[in-house]
Amino acid sequence: MSDNAGSVLKTKLVFITGASSGIGRASATAFAVEGARLLLCARRIERLRELEAEIKKSKPSTEVHSIQLDVRDKTEVEKTIENLSEDWKKIDILVNNAGLSRGLDKLQDGLIEDWEEMIDTNVKGLLYMTRKIVPGMIERGSGHIINIGSIAGHEVYPRGNVYCASKFAVDAITQGLRLDLADTPLRVTGIDPGLVETEFSEVRFHGDTERAKMVYKGIEPLKPEDIAETIVWCASRPPHVQIADVIIFPTHQASAAVVHRT
Repeated sequence: MSDNAGSVLKTKLVFITGASSGIGRASATAFAVEGARLLLCARRIERLRELEAEIKKSKPSTEVHSIQLDVRDKTEVEKTIENLSEDWKKIDILVNNAGLSRGLDKLQDGLIEDWEEMIDTNVKGLLYMTRKIVPGMIERGSGHIINIGSIAGHEVYPRGNVYCASKFAVDAITQGLRLDLADTPLRVTGIDPGLVETEFSEVRFHGDTERAKMVYKGIEPLKPEDIAETIVWCASRPPHVQIADVIIFPTHQASAAVVHRT
């Protein structure tokens, strides 16, 4: 990023959910480079500790606070944020990144537990975090909420049913929040990637690594760092500039379902 990004983001407090892997992890590293303070949460605290050590090694001055948190648990979300010390409560940027997909089945064959996990994480978890953090931003007169959606929130693809529904909900929440905050200085951004090579497909296929690899076969997918760079760019715009929505594809992807493979 430019020197301007660094000056804008230096000492800003950034809260990233789902920071233990993929886009969340890459975003933490990218914000650290710009001098931001990092509040990281995920279910896998050992992964966060490893990330914290890596960031501290490459940029020792970075302030990092890691929390084990499952965003699906409303009570834990509320308690965790309420129990933050004063130094860590004034969140400038919330990156609602935690999300997942489970299964790729026709609706009539889907597993209800998969549906619940997706809805609880992708929709309700995002809502719990946003509801708890945005009032403080309004009170302080500044803040930026960045929701990580998906092209699946714009186009339904075969067997995507409930996952697509959850990401359509994320898009609707993002738009609704932007409307609700129009009379404040707060900004709301939706970032919706296409194919990004992370643990996403492995999680979707319940640990079937071979099937997961096939998702990216014959195409150069996006990397988590590509999305992280975009997140940082959106966050570093001047206060009067609000990047509302960004859809990002790898070059050989044209839509949710149209991908040219070699």
